[in-house]
Amino acid sequence: MSIDSSPEAPPQIEYPESDGLPMADNDVQYEWIVTIKGGLDVVFGDRPDVYVVGNLFWYPVEGDNKTCMAPDVLVAFGRPKAGRRGSYLQWIEGGIAPQVVFEIIRSPSNRLAEMIRKHQFYQRFGVEEYYLYDPDNLELLGWLRDGEELREIPEMAGWVSPRLGIQFQIGDDLRILGPDGRPFATYLELSRQRDESTRRAEESARRAERLAAKLRELGIDPDE
Repeated sequence: MSIDSSPEAPPQIEYPESDGLPMADNDVQYEWIVTIKGGLDVVFGDRPDVYVVGNLFWYPVEGDNKTCMAPDVLVAFGRPKAGRRGSYLQWIEGGIAPQVVFEIIRSPSNRLAEMIRKHQFYQRFGVEEYYLYDPDNLELLGWLRDGEELREIPEMAGWVSPRLGIQFQIGDDLRILGPDGRPFATYLELSRQRDESTRRAEESARRAERLAAKLRELGIDPDE
């Protein structure tokens, strides 16, 4: 009788893609997540090497499926847009940690504990810029990497992200301007802008047709 002494294959480690919780706890938080993610998609739309995603689990350590975080929005330079990802497995992503993360405060009751936990994680695992926005209190905080630490940015009003080139303006509400100076917009605002652009284009076409008709009445061929 022969005995198979070959070593057993190590158990397959699963990296959960969801914790069963909703992406946002309220409509304001959800709107900000979508607006920031969408605005960054526009900014880096022509960059195939910049990956922008919202609410995706990031696992920084291979073999460790407990150490993870799901930033509301993360930006990874040097990573392709293409390909479906159920989570961001850093060792598969060339060892590249997301350089920029955004968080929107969910609940004032857990704000301090949440800030500390996330700050420690992002500092430990190499994030360069971390932005935290509290829409209820109109408070924006930011941290920038300095060596091994994420240090708080003293003044966020007018701050321009070194990595993203976007500017933060704080007045009656937070405004984020792209490198071209155009503000990030909600889906509804974008829809209205498209409708307005369509209306103007149609009106311009009607004016051109009226002018062409008038020229024909005068015996002039508008196409010549």
